[in-house]
Amino acid sequence: MNRFKFYTSLFLLVLIVTSCTKVIDLKLDNQTGKLVIEGKINNTQHSVQTVKISRNVPFTSSNAYPPVTGAIVTVSDGFGTLQFLEGPDGTYSANKVFGSPGRTYTMTVLTDGKTYTASSTMAPRVAFDSITVSKSVFKSSKNRREISVHFHDPVGVPNYYNFIMYVNNVQVRNIFAYNDDFTDGRNVDIDLVENDIDVYPGDTVRIEMQCIDENMYTYWSTLMQQNNNFGGGVTPANPPTNISPATLGYFSAYTSQTKAVLVK
Repeated sequence: MNRFKFYTSLFLLVLIVTSCTKVIDLKLDNQTGKLVIEGKINNTQHSVQTVKISRNVPFTSSNAYPPVTGAIVTVSDGFGTLQFLEGPDGTYSANKVFGSPGRTYTMTVLTDGKTYTASSTMAPRVAFDSITVSKSVFKSSKNRREISVHFHDPVGVPNYYNFIMYVNNVQVRNIFAYNDDFTDGRNVDIDLVENDIDVYPGDTVRIEMQCIDENMYTYWSTLMQQNNNFGGGVTPANPPTNISPATLGYFSAYTSQTKAVLVK
């Protein structure tokens, strides 16, 4: 059985060369004080669903965005509407709530007399098979390790993936977003090549696999193309948002699976 291996750099090169019409040429936005909304809802029963609201700061500043308090935040699934409660400042959450694949969720945020909305459809869950560890291909890094993820992509269905990596509970800033344009229906191996945190024997690596919708794939892959790789979600590059009226940030409904490995 043929297995496909993708490297981040190769993926970006192919995407840019062969899909020029999909590449979004973004301009750095130096405006500060703009509203930032980062909303998430997933399918895991024990997680806390959150919407974070803040104001952006200059690119040269720290990533400590000032929180926006006193907003009214709700999420609807077409059958009911749930209000998210604030705490701590700027973080609005709902406990003991989880989403269902195939259902569309709509976030509504009322702040400063203005209403913002965004919708996202929770993608079907694709089983996360495993994580493997290999020695670095660079001779100068004798003990450094590289991380790969493995799964089987369903045939005949468009799928979009986002992987979040943590090394010893610290999130890697690189972004890993992929689609199945070249892997539909196949076993897939993806090397999560990153240049942020070196991985060595004794480290614990945790990977969250998110199955996302097409709008969120556009958001994350655009950040990959810009090579900002801040991982937190919002950068001065202003990726294409699904929030209306347009502001910084996103709202994502996704299925989530997490695996961890002790590096040897």
